Amino acid sequence: MVADNLPAPEQVVSMYKARNISYVRLFHPDTTVLNALRGSGIGVVLGTLNEDLQRLASDPTFAASWIATNVQPFAGDVQFRYINAGNEVVPGGDAASQVLPAMQNLESALRSAGVTGVPVTTAVATTVLGASYPPSQGAFSEAAAPVMAPIVSYLSSKGAPLLVNVYPYFAYSGSSGQVALGYALLSSATGTATTTTTVEDGGVVYTNMFDAIVDAAHAAVEKAGVQDLELVVSETGWPSGGGGDGATVENAAAYNNNVVRHVGGGTPRRPGKPVETYLFAMFNEDQKAEGVEQHFGLFQPDMTEVYHVDFTAGSSS
Repeated sequence: MVADNLPAPEQVVSMYKARNISYVRLFHPDTTVLNALRGSGIGVVLGTLNEDLQRLASDPTFAASWIATNVQPFAGDVQFRYINAGNEVVPGGDAASQVLPAMQNLESALRSAGVTGVPVTTAVATTVLGASYPPSQGAFSEAAAPVMAPIVSYLSSKGAPLLVNVYPYFAYSGSSGQVALGYALLSSATGTATTTTTVEDGGVVYTNMFDAIVDAAHAAVEKAGVQDLELVVSETGWPSGGGGDGATVENAAAYNNNVVRHVGGGTPRRPGKPVETYLFAMFNEDQKAEGVEQHFGLFQPDMTEVYHVDFTAGSSS
């Protein structure tokens, strides 16, 4: 929503329903948007602003007021899936240490407010991984491990997932040609291309980078002492323009359609277990930094498609 030309929330909600989009992620609370989502049946992931983390972590009354303002008035009519305390904060110095206490205070506030069934978690980038290749060697970095180990232990104790932002695009565009385009686009996984690299890892064959990144995160969680924690891909996408390497409409359409078709089948480390996945982003955003950041949208602000994504194609959409 980093744009000054977006359609009204009511129009966007109608478009979600028409397109068979069943979940949405909001990076921060917005009363107008939450009101538009009332009665829609759309599952909502609601984030806190990173700048609120310090107060959420240190002041339980602020956490209680945050829930009282942003969740409690809507809880009967809006289907909240998760509350995520911060986005891509870990690893990040002092701010990273605030994530877990903020999660705990928000959890307590939800309970006190009588709001049940809404897990509290956080969203991390793959920069939390110090090792990710091959996937079985995935491990949290030296900087992230002291923060991530207690976070994943807490999430496990609550039966809540960890949210992970997964971007093969940036790995591809920053690889100086070392990563094959088909591997980054999941093309071989969908049978649309055969000229692509695969990665063998202890008898397991990876045909795409999306699975490899997700399973590296699974391995890191397991090395931190937690088994069977669910991972939700809280962002993934591919830019359709902006001048970056591989940033074309054709590649963006291929990537996002391949993701929709693929994630219902799970990953090699978790075969058959669908990966709940959120595509970034709904709209091109004109107030983002110039370049590819302005071109991740599936739609233009006038609600026309940048390219078509078939949201009904997933085996577990």
